[in-house]
Amino acid sequence: MQRRPGTPSLLRELNDRSALELLLNGGPMTRAQLGEHTGLSKVTASQLLARLEDRGLVAVAGEQAGGRGPNAALYAVVPSSAYVAALHVEQHEISAGVADVTGTVVTQISVHPADAEDPVPLVRGAVMAACESAGVAPEALRAFVIGTPGVFDPRTGDPLLAVNLPAWHEGVLDSLRNDLHRPVTLENDVNLAAMAERSVGAAIGVDDFVLVWIGVGLGLATILGGRVHRGVGGAAGEIGYLPVPGMPLPEDLDLTQPATGAFQRLVGAQAVLPLAAEYGFAAPTAAAAVAAAVTATEAGQQRGADFLCELAVRVATGVASIAVVLDPGLVVLGGDVGRAGGVELASRVASDVGRFCLAKPHVVPTAVTGNPVLRGAILAAVDQARAELLDSVAEPA
Repeated sequence: MQRRPGTPSLLRELNDRSALELLLNGGPMTRAQLGEHTGLSKVTASQLLARLEDRGLVAVAGEQAGGRGPNAALYAVVPSSAYVAALHVEQHEISAGVADVTGTVVTQISVHPADAEDPVPLVRGAVMAACESAGVAPEALRAFVIGTPGVFDPRTGDPLLAVNLPAWHEGVLDSLRNDLHRPVTLENDVNLAAMAERSVGAAIGVDDFVLVWIGVGLGLATILGGRVHRGVGGAAGEIGYLPVPGMPLPEDLDLTQPATGAFQRLVGAQAVLPLAAEYGFAAPTAAAAVAAAVTATEAGQQRGADFLCELAVRVATGVASIAVVLDPGLVVLGGDVGRAGGVELASRVASDVGRFCLAKPHVVPTAVTGNPVLRGAILAAVDQARAELLDSVAEPA
């Protein structure tokens, strides 16, 4: 790459980018605060703020009182300088959100796929509905991140396996990009949930942890050094297929069907429901049954505690297998069942894992409110939009 000389124009670009990044990450600042953080003089800070204002990227957002003389103006990034869209696509529902470049969520909606199967019109329709709800023109969107269950090619980003979404196959990513005329990223849903956990949940600031997703299906997101570990073929985290003691191994995997691996048969929703019923917690979903058991336990009913103890041993069997390999330090239980189990389930899992292996991770329930997959997708999309916005300061106005 050819190096550019340290010309005044290049220095201006670097200063502008540095200031914009500070405002994006640190919120509103006065001219003096900006100069203090960047090491620039008041005159230079004023000049760069004027340039960013002229480009519509920064504006006065208020005043800071205190001290002698007039109040100092507070400068902030203009929220409408970029918008993003994020989707969580499931078999029977699509959750969509629009956020501005500051990370503020403008709207969140749910869309039912109806009879449509083609991903392109499905996504386009959900994005248009979200934009209409947010009052944002589709042309203002700078990035799209879509979370779905499945395995994705780490090289191309295309889906390799999406059992519940058979129409999401190789080539769909290019089709979406061509239709939306914007950068589009497809990501595994549990990986996105882990990103949300690290930003706003139980793993804030933690560089090494795992998220064990327990719901209808099972999943694992592994964060190492602050980055998602995907594996060579993108199949890292498909723990439904994890061999566990006492459960038969599948004779021949049918990848067109939901996971039938040993751990799925032990902890998946279809296994939790009959187990809960044995203890008197019949419910329409596994999460509802676990929530009822937690309530019963808190009320002093032994049957609730007994059910949670047996479920915890099952979950700990898989968590221990993960812990002896990774020793992650922190394990977050997510998904509908992990959320429903809360501290009552997490504490029992931690105790059992400590009995099974040398690693003794801290086990906690998810702390992300709302839809963690959509939240993670929004955060990822905002990061992309911010990177594009920062790059734009080097372009001619």
